[in-house]
Amino acid sequence: MKWKKYTIETTTIAEDYMSAMLMDLGIEGIEIEDNVPLSREDQADMFIDFLPELPPDEGKSRVSFYVEDDGSSQTELLKRVKTGLENLRAVVEVGSGVILSSETEDLDWVNNWKKYFTSFTIENILIKPTWEEPGEEQKDKILIEIDPGISFGTGKHETTQLCIRQLIRHIRDGAKVLDIGFGSGILSIAALKLGAGEVVGTDLDRDCLISAQDNLAVNHLNEAKTAFYVGNLISDEALRETVGSGYDIVVANILADVIIPMAETVPAFLKPGGYFITSGIIDFKENEVRAAIEQAGMEITEINREGEWVNITAQKSRKE
Repeated sequence: MKWKKYTIETTTIAEDYMSAMLMDLGIEGIEIEDNVPLSREDQADMFIDFLPELPPDEGKSRVSFYVEDDGSSQTELLKRVKTGLENLRAVVEVGSGVILSSETEDLDWVNNWKKYFTSFTIENILIKPTWEEPGEEQKDKILIEIDPGISFGTGKHETTQLCIRQLIRHIRDGAKVLDIGFGSGILSIAALKLGAGEVVGTDLDRDCLISAQDNLAVNHLNEAKTAFYVGNLISDEALRETVGSGYDIVVANILADVIIPMAETVPAFLKPGGYFITSGIIDFKENEVRAAIEQAGMEITEINREGEWVNITAQKSRKE
């Protein structure tokens, strides 16, 4: 599928006005490029553990929108966009307002990433995309099929692999597991395949419910053994009560800035002797996470590193 890309040269203060104007015209595919540094709030909301280095912010912005190239003329649409631009000049500085055009080939945002996801193994587990067939030499491995769909999580990221290795190490048959930030369901599925008897998951993103449930079905897993909820375990007391306690393992592949405030709540979920397995920790945040986990009264039993990412595994005291 071919698409026309139109880019408006504008200012950062006009971005929201520009986006609203384009949406009023029925345009939904909008992209904003600028050098405005992310705030800490934006950083947390977007699940970014460290801020990118950007050139200086000079107040310039590029707002782009995409229109399917079906051979029809876009003249009328562009006239309406230009009229909208001129109307905005009365309320905000829009800059030059120059509109540049380009063409993109086969712009399939939903499926193009698939060419980068191929099967791989983590110890005795084979993780493969749903559209691949396993080879004969892989038939003896524990099989997990995954289609991330609209949520993150193929299992290839270092942090996910660090968590899976710890699940392999610590899960016992019938274990009760809490998966905080379940995403595509990859860690919940791994836990069930390794013998967990019950898995409860929480995530902030409602779209993850669809992806995780689809992946459970693909792996022929009994949904009666799982319960997924949307919400924030740190701030939502009702959700914490719903999730309950008595877990053998709590696994959280999220981010250091989320793990740190969450650590104090984790022991209440665990049974005595239960394990807290976590990753998503960039290396320079390791000491902060360690301190938070220890302050919560858990003993760190293992630390593993892969690239710049860190896994910390801790254990709740066996004494109540």
